[in-house]
Amino acid sequence: MIFTETKIKDLIILEPRIFEDERGYFVESYNQKKFEAICGKVLFVQDNESKSSKGVLRGLHFQKPPFDQAKLVRCIKGKVLDVVVDLRKRSQTYGQHLALELSCENKKQLFIPRGFAHGFLVLSRFAIFSYKVDNVYAPDYDSGIFWNDQTLNIHWGVDKSQIVVSEKDSKLSLFSDFKSPFI
Repeated sequence: MIFTETKIKDLIILEPRIFEDERGYFVESYNQKKFEAICGKVLFVQDNESKSSKGVLRGLHFQKPPFDQAKLVRCIKGKVLDVVVDLRKRSQTYGQHLALELSCENKKQLFIPRGFAHGFLVLSRFAIFSYKVDNVYAPDYDSGIFWNDQTLNIHWGVDKSQIVVSEKDSKLSLFSDFKSPFI
């Protein structure tokens, strides 16, 4: 597995070695010892999976402390544009974002530490998206930033008219109104 640092401190791209032959392929998708050597000790307590159609945008979500979550995300089927925003108030990259294509072909994963908003846009006909989290879902601490916030200036790569969001996500707050609980 190759671990690559990104322009935003603590965001790590994981690229597994893919062993392919005429029968198919084999991939080691997670190895705790290797992961902890690069990303630190993280105890994942829950695995989540979603299926979404083309144009569906989920996010930008996060949970407030003490239920904030670190995530290890990947796209099992299809292709997505995965986006994370640094919400750590004292970070040199506060308010900056990273966009990365995750797909069943490239098998890349992204480690997202606590203190980030996260979302993804489905680019293929449909996508199955999987993520490990290190804290349980707590609805009272669930929050997010509006996906099309002008301050963040995220380029999703498709016409906005093609994007489908939930009613909940369409009402998320603007980044300019956000008071970060993350230090």
